[in-house]
Amino acid sequence: MAAAALVLAWVVFTVVILRRRPVAGEIHESGGILIVHASQTGFATELASRTADMVHAGGLAVDLRAMDTLTPAMLERASRVLFIVSTTGEGDAPDMASVFRERSMRAPLALHGVSYGILALGDRDYDDFCAFGRDLDQWLHASGATPLFDRVEVDNGDEGALRHWQHQVAHMSGTTAVTDWSRPAYRRWRLAERRLLNPGSVGGRCYHVALVPEDDADLTWEAGDIAEIGPRRARGDESIMPHREYSIASLPADGALHLVVRQMHAEDGTPGLGSGWLTAHAAVGDPIDARIRRNAGFHAPADDRPLLLIGNGTGIAGLRALLKARLANGHLRNWVIYGERHARADRLHVGDLERWHDAGGIERIDLVWSREARGARYVQDRLRIAADGLRRFVDEGAAIYVCGSLAGMAPGVDGVLRDVLGDAAVSELAAAGRYRRDVY
Repeated sequence: MAAAALVLAWVVFTVVILRRRPVAGEIHESGGILIVHASQTGFATELASRTADMVHAGGLAVDLRAMDTLTPAMLERASRVLFIVSTTGEGDAPDMASVFRERSMRAPLALHGVSYGILALGDRDYDDFCAFGRDLDQWLHASGATPLFDRVEVDNGDEGALRHWQHQVAHMSGTTAVTDWSRPAYRRWRLAERRLLNPGSVGGRCYHVALVPEDDADLTWEAGDIAEIGPRRARGDESIMPHREYSIASLPADGALHLVVRQMHAEDGTPGLGSGWLTAHAAVGDPIDARIRRNAGFHAPADDRPLLLIGNGTGIAGLRALLKARLANGHLRNWVIYGERHARADRLHVGDLERWHDAGGIERIDLVWSREARGARYVQDRLRIAADGLRRFVDEGAAIYVCGSLAGMAPGVDGVLRDVLGDAAVSELAAAGRYRRDVY
């Protein structure tokens, strides 16, 4: 009887926590996070609880609730919202979300002050993969809400995608020391090269880092894929740390995994966990735990269609790999818009871009230096000036790939695209796989 009473108490406590209603204005005023889950089997609810634990560990207030308790007024009060939602049947919303979808998602709301993230759970064996998560994303965007990061889609519980979600939430909430929900199946690599790319820069130091595998069979990835690194606090430290993600800047044919890593620092001045390990603590020749995560949503187009590549800062890594893949296949209709601070000090692999342009592998290159520009200060400004060329490129079937900063650059570029091409056209490009982003 005592055991049964204990179980009953735990169930009641869980239901209360998951479905509790917030104090009016709680999240908006505290700067905390509203976390909403919609589950059919319970998996989304479990992930929502884990997400709430991460956010709470970052010192932020959390309001965790099922979608059947969500109202438009709650969304309008919130400043940041995380949705963890599944799709059931033939693209249907879970039962607990059906009322909200029917009553609240028929028309846009006024959510211009709301930022959001979506973890969409699905199964690619079904035609309408992650349909409810995608519909929710479109509705939030139409309501004026701003994405904190791109929608994360999970195919049948894929652990790599879930780690990516955890990485994004940790970055957003400042929880840098939370252990991964599932530890990546790391392979053994070695730090073969580390070279400072921006000596004299007023920004953080950026390094070209090259890793070689112990087993050459691990030299298998596609341009656009992601490297998951298992960091250490110091040489010889075997403690389990949360992974860090980096866009890959090379192809397997290069014989090494190339990364572009900006050295980050905590408030006390100590190097960041991942960047500190790769740029300061590990010595050349040291073993590095690494794993390749497939990122099919950022793979290069298979055909020779025109490609517009837009990025800034360490986003040069993803652009560089895509260009290498394009050139290897003889696809030369490439237009690059790339930005950094100073033309002299911040040439992060810009020499490669200029050589490829001179050789005819890049049709057009626009370099933007924010600390020197008098007109087009950022890449989005240069894109707006090139509106006519943008329209022509898109009319000729071009795809648009964006890699780099989520703060400022990515939403700025998205805004220009929508101003120049129209909301409907940009949505159609995204749906057709012609507008893709790797932003962080």
